Amino acid sequence: MSVSLAHLIGLLDRELRVTSFADYCPNGLQVEGRASVSTVVSGVTASQALIDTAVERSADLLLVHHGFFWKGEPAPVTGIKRKRIKALLENDISLAAYHLPLDAHPQLGNNAQLGRLLGVVNAAPINPDDPACLVWQGELSQPCSAPELNRLLEARLGRAPQMIAGGAQQIERLAWCTGAAQGYIDQAAAAGADAFISGEISEPTVHNARELGIHYFGAGHHATERYGVKALGEWLAQREGLTHYFVDIDNPV
Repeated sequence: MSVSLAHLIGLLDRELRVTSFADYCPNGLQVEGRASVSTVVSGVTASQALIDTAVERSADLLLVHHGFFWKGEPAPVTGIKRKRIKALLENDISLAAYHLPLDAHPQLGNNAQLGRLLGVVNAAPINPDDPACLVWQGELSQPCSAPELNRLLEARLGRAPQMIAGGAQQIERLAWCTGAAQGYIDQAAAAGADAFISGEISEPTVHNARELGIHYFGAGHHATERYGVKALGEWLAQREGLTHYFVDIDNPV
């Protein structure tokens, strides 16, 4: 079965509410390929390895979280950017990317999926009235220590987090935001969280965690953001009768 590319992009744009976000890149269709789609490949980042796999799988649409054309990057289509785009165009594969809208989606998003993976109870944005809210919170079904939560994250994500112990002995309330969101630690502490989970860590994050009295876990940018694009691809394929392959290109960050 095949579906028009225009229909799929319109469906994705509406479902992810792309107009609600001021983002660092264009959300939606970034590279236009063939007009109809029967096979979708999804992955975290539109790297050359993922594009090559999409070619091997005879994909019509490549669906990613991290696409192209970021603010502040050089505009010329040269070097690795040229090679990536050339491979898409030569094989008539479309590229659609959803960044912040995919982080925030209440069911399919990276934050919702991470909360589900960790078994968080009452998981929800800290500001449920804001459709673009990126920080989530909830309770652990069973309180645990920081080392115990660290072990849980490693078991579920397949990567050892970097833990900064800064809070109470027992963790009951979590806040989190996937990816490079360590700067939201202040919001997590203000919301009353005992621990904050994100993907990356910066030098000031250590001091902020200790001074705010909150544990911090840098659980990996890629590791925390595998699950939204996979869920989105599965949702799209089931809804429209498409073939879907999620491809996880190894990334230790």
